[in-house]
Amino acid sequence: MGTGYVRLVLIAAGGTGGHLFPAEALAAALVRRGVAVDLATDSRATSYGGNFPARARHVIPSSPVLGRDPWALLRTGAIIGAGVAKAWALLRQLRPIAVVGFGGYPTVPPVLAAALHGIPAIIHEQNSVIGRANRFLAPRVKAIATGFRSIGQSDPALAAKTTWVGNPVRPAVILAAAKPYTAPDAGGPLRLLVFGGSQGARVMAEVVPAAIAALDEGLRSRLRILQQAREEDIAAVKRGYSEIAVDAEVAPFFSDLPARMATSHIVVSRSGASTVAELAAIGRPAILVPLPNALDQDQFANAGVLAQAGAAVRLPQAEFTPERLASEISALAADPARLAAMAEAARKAGTLDAADRLADLVLRVARQ
Repeated sequence: MGTGYVRLVLIAAGGTGGHLFPAEALAAALVRRGVAVDLATDSRATSYGGNFPARARHVIPSSPVLGRDPWALLRTGAIIGAGVAKAWALLRQLRPIAVVGFGGYPTVPPVLAAALHGIPAIIHEQNSVIGRANRFLAPRVKAIATGFRSIGQSDPALAAKTTWVGNPVRPAVILAAAKPYTAPDAGGPLRLLVFGGSQGARVMAEVVPAAIAALDEGLRSRLRILQQAREEDIAAVKRGYSEIAVDAEVAPFFSDLPARMATSHIVVSRSGASTVAELAAIGRPAILVPLPNALDQDQFANAGVLAQAGAAVRLPQAEFTPERLASEISALAADPARLAAMAEAARKAGTLDAADRLADLVLRVARQ
């Protein structure tokens, strides 16, 4: 039972867009079903969680493993232990019908506390490779929901409780997905959207303006560029475009990113799970540059899904040079039919009802 007569689900999601955006989509689907939602997160959520429909937010201590030496492990263990204790007390107070974790280290204490309380716990894995936090939590939860069909199939114990639902996308993405793709006219404006996520904007600032400068003048004159850049890079990026007289809007953050995706002809971005899910749902061609050196290589695998579908070009960062990017943009700009085919392939790979699928799974597990 929930608090009083209210059915309540506690959602645990780390304070980055990659975890909070699908969690926000689930929260909206649960609220439509008359279920109240609280959010357990970390202090970073203030940057991304402005539209999260939570009744209340709870900051729970947690930490990644910061090193392998005994002191680092001891410190990490102490922080996570404090988080589990705080989450235990919170769950005792809230009495939710279920706890849903979206991966990342901030989800570990609430989901562990739920398992200790005997409260049904569900995790959702957004990437095409299961992350370390979710790998740790998987044996301890009642159900595992996935954004990609391949997750969990190699382990029979996990496969039995794994359900593919797709990656939930925010309401703003559903609205943006209603806008059909229109390939650019020969000689007409070509709208390019560039963003890199919290960990990936620097390389975009270094490579993209230089690539645009390498294009022939006729193509440059057609470009309309929207680019996300870090505060410390904005002046240099703006200067780079100004020197070649290219129409560009540069900002540190676009709060209406789904709508801007929908008005773009080509997107250049990292390939985090939420980005890939939103590109697919909206149906836009992309040049994807996976974040390098990730332990799980999740972004490389995510980009591979759209590349194999014919919806994207995957460029490892070692190949992401101004010359190569200029070549890729030139080839796409010269072939509107290919862009239209890529947009259609992306849309076919998308899942617009994933939030509803996940909400149904959460309530089914809660009833059991």
